[in-house]
Amino acid sequence: MKKQPQAAKSGNPRTKFTAIEALPRNEAESQRLIHELAVHQVELERRNEELRRALQELELSRDNYAQLYDFAPVSYFVFDPVGIIQEANLAGSLLLGTERQRLAHKAFAQFIADAEGREIFHRHLSSVLQQQTMLRCEIKIAPPNGIAIYGQLQSAAVAGKTQTNLILTSIVDVTVRRQLEEKLQLAHDRLEETVQERTTELTRMNLRLSQEIVERKEAETGLQGALTEINQLTDRLQLENIQLQQVMAREEGYGEIIGRSDAITYVFFRIDQVAPQDTTVLLLGETGTGKGMVAREIHRRSSRQGRPMITVNCTALPANLIESELFGREKGAFTGAHARQMGRFELADGGTIFLDEIGEMPLELQVKLLRVIQDGEFERLGSPRTLKVNVRIIAASNRNLEEEIHAGRFREDLFYRLSVFPITIPPLRRRREDIPLLVDYFVTKFNKKTGKKVGHVSQETLKTLQGYHWPGNVRELESVIERAVITSQGSELQVLDRFAAFHTSDEKAEQEVKALADLERDHILQVLHKTNWRVEGKTGAALLLGLNPSTLRARMRKYGIRRP
Repeated sequence: MKKQPQAAKSGNPRTKFTAIEALPRNEAESQRLIHELAVHQVELERRNEELRRALQELELSRDNYAQLYDFAPVSYFVFDPVGIIQEANLAGSLLLGTERQRLAHKAFAQFIADAEGREIFHRHLSSVLQQQTMLRCEIKIAPPNGIAIYGQLQSAAVAGKTQTNLILTSIVDVTVRRQLEEKLQLAHDRLEETVQERTTELTRMNLRLSQEIVERKEAETGLQGALTEINQLTDRLQLENIQLQQVMAREEGYGEIIGRSDAITYVFFRIDQVAPQDTTVLLLGETGTGKGMVAREIHRRSSRQGRPMITVNCTALPANLIESELFGREKGAFTGAHARQMGRFELADGGTIFLDEIGEMPLELQVKLLRVIQDGEFERLGSPRTLKVNVRIIAASNRNLEEEIHAGRFREDLFYRLSVFPITIPPLRRRREDIPLLVDYFVTKFNKKTGKKVGHVSQETLKTLQGYHWPGNVRELESVIERAVITSQGSELQVLDRFAAFHTSDEKAEQEVKALADLERDHILQVLHKTNWRVEGKTGAALLLGLNPSTLRARMRKYGIRRP
């Protein structure tokens, strides 16, 4: 057994033992504290190293920002709330023609050309600070010993080192744009003056003509000469009016399609409805009514206008070649196929394909066409590989496809796929009021082609042309005018064709009148819906239809049109 330690001679033996026993615990605690201090020391040194690296990166970033700010191609300024320049980059000093050091603490207003601009500038700064958002304005800047420019300011509130109310502003030179705008406005003003002068001149001419008519009626000897002069001047004014209407029609953006009648205006309305969509369109109408032009106009107004529009005339291709023309072929697919050929659908990928005279397509190909419409897929002749395309389809036919279905020559399912959005193009006999516009358009066209200067079309000629039934429609009218321009002697159009009188059965005439009435009723309904059933005023249906409000109300009563 261990011997018990001998108690000390003086003091409490138990107290001395407790002190001796506590000593190792204090040393351990001290060691632990020393170790923790060492750990904390290492941690502090690590954090100090991280802080030093962060400071270096911050200084580098600040240097990079300073370089970007100083050498940016755009002029930058920092203003205080009253427009005193605090900082400017090199581009800013060049813009004002003043060294950067001399710009500091100068009022930017002294570089603004006029009092109005200075007022705009101060309101601009105040609005930026109040709204705390990015704002723009334009003012005229006049650097000392420099050329005045127009500057566009774009400003945002920023926080500075010594205050949270500073404004960072970029200035872009928009002088060229402003000069172009001023030139455009000047040209517009001159045009208005010219129109006003011409209107005044025409008013004076009309007044003088009226006076001459009264005087010539009093003098029987000069009556015939006065009437001839009046007719000539009337024809000239009508020609100018037709030219003006044609210009207006072209400005409305319908390109080759000429006309302002209710029947053709409804076609324009249908084009506007469907063109922005990718919907399949079926164009119906007689030969020569302009179905191809309507197809081109739909493509031109669509999102696919930058891609090709491929036209396929189903009557112009032999039946044994239609399939290879539409879907392409591989080399050796049939006798004479010496090379691989892409089909029209591949060429139209991303764009539009126009299938003219779709009623002429053979039945065996209609199934393949139906698959393209449904799935966008087909195979080339002689190839098992399936191709996929994204094509908008516009089809056209001068046949009654429903009758073709009953006769077993056209697939009913294909008809329903094609006629998602049908548009019927009216024949020329249903829009006779467009004939003067078309005549003028074709005369101008063939004048350029032949080098002639035919410019006058008499009222008698126009009445003759408007009285004919035009079985060949616009295409026939174009041929007649081309012949007339070639054979005319002098400046007046001489139409040598002899037009047979047009007689129709009462039943057919009634059908045409009914069809035109239905077309007009639908057009009026569409415009009323568009204007929220407002009849009068600048946004009313009467103005859009070119009718007096009372006339429009009478037609609404006639067709039984009532607001829901």
